[in-house]
Amino acid sequence: MAVSETAPGPVDLEFARDFYERFAEAWNSHEQEALLAMMTEDIVYEDSAWPRPMRGHAEVREFLDSMWRAFPDLRFEFVDDLILLHPSRPMAAAYWRGGGTNTGRIDPPGFAPTNKQIEFETMDLHEYRDGKLCRLWIVFDMMDVGRQLAILPRPGSRGERALTMFQHLRTRLPRRS
Repeated sequence: MAVSETAPGPVDLEFARDFYERFAEAWNSHEQEALLAMMTEDIVYEDSAWPRPMRGHAEVREFLDSMWRAFPDLRFEFVDDLILLHPSRPMAAAYWRGGGTNTGRIDPPGFAPTNKQIEFETMDLHEYRDGKLCRLWIVFDMMDVGRQLAILPRPGSRGERALTMFQHLRTRLPRRS
């Protein structure tokens, strides 16, 4: 059964595949309104790349501005061979690949551009209401992205050992409020 105005039941594979394809197209267009048109006004959007859940179009706009400023060529590819459907709720999960080049400041926290290219894989979970996203969770490995950007040290490197020593030292120092 496809999403309808009145039934909060499950979505079918045809609806989910079509939605994910249109969602990727909207993301890759870098047109805010195209993406926001696919979301309810009260969208709750959680993304590993953002420090807090977003609620509503205004907060999602802030996120989109930040991402597209930091990665002007940010692109996503929906991998349509994996869509998982919830058996009784209007929810679907899918697998994505994404990438881009960091040519702009990453806010927050304010990292300078590295001009490095990133590639990552992600899973997201959509919840629909009235044919639109009302809840979105996007999860991916931020440690890996940080390493690709040279913001975090590579595993096993002297930088990682130094960071580990600093973290150990920091846990021994009294905290100031």
